[in-house]
Amino acid sequence: MPEACHYNARAIYRPTWNHRLVTRHKPPVSPDGRGVFSAGGKRFMLNVLRRQIGIGVVLAAVLWGISGPVAGYSTLLGSLVCVLPNAFLALRLAVPRRDPGPHALLRAAYLGELGKLAITVLLFSMVFVLVRPLEAAAFFAGFIVSQLVTLTGLLRRDERQQAGQASTKNGE
Repeated sequence: MPEACHYNARAIYRPTWNHRLVTRHKPPVSPDGRGVFSAGGKRFMLNVLRRQIGIGVVLAAVLWGISGPVAGYSTLLGSLVCVLPNAFLALRLAVPRRDPGPHALLRAAYLGELGKLAITVLLFSMVFVLVRPLEAAAFFAGFIVSQLVTLTGLLRRDERQQAGQASTKNGE
């Protein structure tokens, strides 16, 4: 009889790999079926991105008319520095994965957030190094207003969910 390995002494008698240990998990679903990663969640992410772009373009047009072209394109660049990393994160979360379990979802969220941060730093650096002339106040105004669109979108979604839960409780 061959000598057993010290770290897996029973490997001689049974295989170390067991197909029952490798199971697929069902994707997480919220009770109402409208989780972040369902079709409703993807629509929500796209709507927030569209609103960010729209508010950035409107603010850029307003500042272009009031303060001139430098303020206009500075505001538009600030909005793009916000929207492009958010689009990367949304894409990272919405793309289907081989393993739909919660660990893969959490890993995708962490990597998406790290990528979003890296892209944001890269875009800020590129704008401040490459774009001359630049109005910093208009640039940061575009960035901050676009970030606030995300916050208002999340708050409105929570209000809708609470209103939906209240209507189902009252209807019973």
